[in-house]
Amino acid sequence: MRRVRYHEFGGPEVLRIEETPVPEPGPGQVLLRAEAIGASWVDTTIRAGTSPFGTWPLPGSPHGDVVGTVERVGDGIDQALVGRRVVALVHRDAYADFAVADASALTEVPDGVNSGDASVLAMPAPVAQVALELGGLAHGETVLVHSVTGGIGHLAVQLARLRGARRVIGTVGSPDKLDAARRLGADVAVCLATPDWTDQVRAAVPDGVDVALDSVGGTVSAATLELLAPLGRLVVYGAASGTLPELSAAALFAVRTVTGFGVEQWRAARPAEHRRVVAEVTARVAAGELRTQVSATVPLAEAARAHTLLEDRSRIGRVLLAP
Repeated sequence: MRRVRYHEFGGPEVLRIEETPVPEPGPGQVLLRAEAIGASWVDTTIRAGTSPFGTWPLPGSPHGDVVGTVERVGDGIDQALVGRRVVALVHRDAYADFAVADASALTEVPDGVNSGDASVLAMPAPVAQVALELGGLAHGETVLVHSVTGGIGHLAVQLARLRGARRVIGTVGSPDKLDAARRLGADVAVCLATPDWTDQVRAAVPDGVDVALDSVGGTVSAATLELLAPLGRLVVYGAASGTLPELSAAALFAVRTVTGFGVEQWRAARPAEHRRVVAEVTARVAAGELRTQVSATVPLAEAARAHTLLEDRSRIGRVLLAP
């Protein structure tokens, strides 16, 4: 089978297709025949060796949301899973014709759900929903979603609407995405590259934002904290700027709160809650209430092009790899 790995840090060109035997699932694992793989922008920074969360060992392999069919199961796993169409967040060798996943991480894909919508069930949609829940978004409140055209942001704006948000402000990284942000459901679209972006948010929500979801980090997090209303809540779940947030403790005395969120840490700490959230977003996708925007579907052999699309930030929503 084919898999994608890299043996040095660098640009997309370091991604290489390798031929390797089909792996065997171990105890508690399953083997998936991949149908589609959701690529994540986070992996571009890990591949480049610039992730603010540290450096991963070489050889490296991207993680991904693998949609596929269960081919084989390991010891301790019910044979009835064979033939089921599922999705799982795979942490190693996800860019491959076949992938090994923990059986506990599987989500069954409902009948009729396409690859793009299925690809968000393991990670992006649960992240968006849990971030809103950690922010305590209530009916009639306002929400600010950074990177609203991204793989998680475009789901968060839909879920905020479904939770009864009164007004959604979405930010983008370049002016050419403003129209897309509005099409995705933002009442107000603001470009972070504009020096007065915070003034634009204040003009839209003079009393302050109730909940803000931040995947950018760096100085954007600090500025966002200042935009919160009294009792406002900021949830930080990423650092796409390449810099971790540096927040002012003084800003918290306006009765604001900050919560950090990582999906794997959440799943380990609250497994029952994680299962509930996955079930809820899966039901919303099956009902057509939550839709995934797929910007491009790229052949597995062109994984470098997929990373180029992620890095140039021109895409709207997800980039998928097709084995």
